[in-house]
Amino acid sequence: MKYQQVVVGLVLAIVLFLFPLSAEGVGSSSIRRSTDDAFNGKDFSGQSLIGSEYINVKLKDVNFSNADLRGGVFNSSMLEGVNLHGVNFTEGIAYLAAFQGSDLSDAIFTDAMMLRSTFDDVDITGADFTNAVLDRLEVKKLCDKASGVNSKTGVSTRESLECP
Repeated sequence: MKYQQVVVGLVLAIVLFLFPLSAEGVGSSSIRRSTDDAFNGKDFSGQSLIGSEYINVKLKDVNFSNADLRGGVFNSSMLEGVNLHGVNFTEGIAYLAAFQGSDLSDAIFTDAMMLRSTFDDVDITGADFTNAVLDRLEVKKLCDKASGVNSKTGVSTRESLECP
């Protein structure tokens, strides 16, 4: 089962790399693309952002706490100091995303594809990564600090990351 998820994740990552998602011609307001600071400091807490896509965006000090980001996409984006406490990112995609100094505590990343993403100086207390696909080196790094139990799923962070 885990092998199939890795293969699907790799295929998806290659497709996204070769054919990046674009806002042109799509006509959807849920695709957000910017190379400037348009999103810095924004408050999206508690909002329904199902399927929202953040492509090639620098998100600094953005508040997504308790937002519904199921099926969302962070493609080639920098998330610096972002508050993702309690978000539901089930079946989301974070490809080439850099989570730096962000709060991922009590978040749900079940079945998320998070390949080629980095997690530096993040708080993952109580985060649930069940069946999420991450690079092995990042899992090892996250296991070093993994603790807590997710308040919604009841799954421990260490167990969800399959830490030794």
